Amino acid sequence: MNLRRDVFQAIADPTRRAILMLVAAHAMTAGAIAANFDTARPTVSRHLQILTECELLTQEQNGREIYYHLNPQKMKEIADFIEPFRNMWDDRFNKLETIMKTYKTK
Repeated sequence: MNLRRDVFQAIADPTRRAILMLVAAHAMTAGAIAANFDTARPTVSRHLQILTECELLTQEQNGREIYYHLNPQKMKEIADFIEPFRNMWDDRFNKLETIMKTYKTK
């Protein structure tokens, strides 16, 4: 049974978010990524597998090494999904700020 991973569950994990931040700067091998964490390499490999299954990372074989790259298309899909919520909350906070300024001057 092949379960489809949810991208939001994937990015809910702080280690996976840290991996995305690392790989955003430049492509890295699993070993280079793992060197940034105090966890076992198999644990980091599992995180990489999840991020790859969610298409947040892509893999590129270069000789014997596999390099992980950030997938900007998938990151844009996430940002596009979140944008209406961000706009809604910005609007609400702006309205609250206006109300608070009104009460402050009274």
